[in-house]
Amino acid sequence: MAAALTESQIAIVKSTAPVLKEHGNTITSVFYKNLIADHAALSDVFNASSQVTGRQPRALASAVLAYATYIDDLPKLAHAVERIAHKHVSLQVTPAQYDLVGQYLIQAIGQVLGSAATPDIVDAWTAAYGVLAGVFINREADMYRANAADRFAGWRKFRILRKVAETPSVTSFSLAPVDGELLPLPRYLPGQYVSVQVPVPALGHLQSRQYSLSRAPREQGDYYRISVKREEGLEAGIAGLVSNLLHASFGPGDEVELSHPQGEFFVDPQAASKEGVPAVLISASSGATPLMAILDSLVLQDGAPRKALPPVKRPVSWVHAARSSAEILFADEVTQIARGNDNVTATFYSRRPAQAAVMDVVKPAEGSVVRYLAGDARLDLAQLDRDADLFLADARAEYFICGPETFMVDVRRALVALGVDKPRIFLELFSTGDVVDE
Repeated sequence: MAAALTESQIAIVKSTAPVLKEHGNTITSVFYKNLIADHAALSDVFNASSQVTGRQPRALASAVLAYATYIDDLPKLAHAVERIAHKHVSLQVTPAQYDLVGQYLIQAIGQVLGSAATPDIVDAWTAAYGVLAGVFINREADMYRANAADRFAGWRKFRILRKVAETPSVTSFSLAPVDGELLPLPRYLPGQYVSVQVPVPALGHLQSRQYSLSRAPREQGDYYRISVKREEGLEAGIAGLVSNLLHASFGPGDEVELSHPQGEFFVDPQAASKEGVPAVLISASSGATPLMAILDSLVLQDGAPRKALPPVKRPVSWVHAARSSAEILFADEVTQIARGNDNVTATFYSRRPAQAAVMDVVKPAEGSVVRYLAGDARLDLAQLDRDADLFLADARAEYFICGPETFMVDVRRALVALGVDKPRIFLELFSTGDVVDE
């Protein structure tokens, strides 16, 4: 265990924050270049697309800067630590790899800063990294132990049972374990994801991506479902390496590797304290995938609970935006749920719809509707009912948002302007790093 930092070390690390803000991206870019050049096997761990775009170096630079800024107030980093720890466990990061990262990160600081990286600065950052690595290693060890108790440690082979096109760009894959000893499958919390690992011929090595589980867990679950958007940009080698490969080259009978479900973005559908608390699920594009699992977990199917214990009853508002009516995700599934549950309303919004400009479909349960809205611009919360759709009058209401980063930031900003407390707004980012906080 790393020794506690001295007051002098803390002061030195905090004093480097301005330097890290200026040179952080250069330091982390050098770090990744040197580390992967010397340890090619780590290419399996790092996202090649995020390396090409620079998103991964920027995310690390942001994390290092945040650590320097709040090194004397670490609770402010609790969410970031939890998010990163879940991601690391999904990728099977080991304690030994932390030692390697520390070595190359300190080396990169010295390489970029030159003589400005004094012995005191190097010593302080070496100690600070050791403390932070210890925090991650301990938290991740807890998760690994829990996963092992679930009979699901490491990477496990899964076979594709079904491949279903949900929209022109999103396909669902139902994945069952090759090893029957994993049945029934370990449970997860709706909103969480799995890492999927496949060989990428274009790169000559493995790559992993995180995909949200898009249905609620079942008591005797025999498969997981993920819904994958085919990302654009593959021609430039920038994005979509794995999603395009899954869409084009993987089908029923093919095998992939999965790790245990992880993620800090979730809802506990049985939390008694949430009885009657509205849940507003706002998504755009494939951001509907984790919210589909949340919606699925909060309702009953055919009058029977999906799990041994029924979910607490919460008013649920589903709001989904798509570029066109053809791209509306899970429309039939959500409509069926809304029509069968009097606590659920659904609104689908598209910018270039095939439907009429506005269409309301009243469902059997009195007072509930499934609506299709159209517009010439992005979804504006002003188009929604303040109470029926957004529950703004209820100070307990919770908001779960997933979609492109700018969409999520804009929706959160709009909700805050409408009087929603920020701690009641939860975001899930489909990318390296975290959502930038205003």
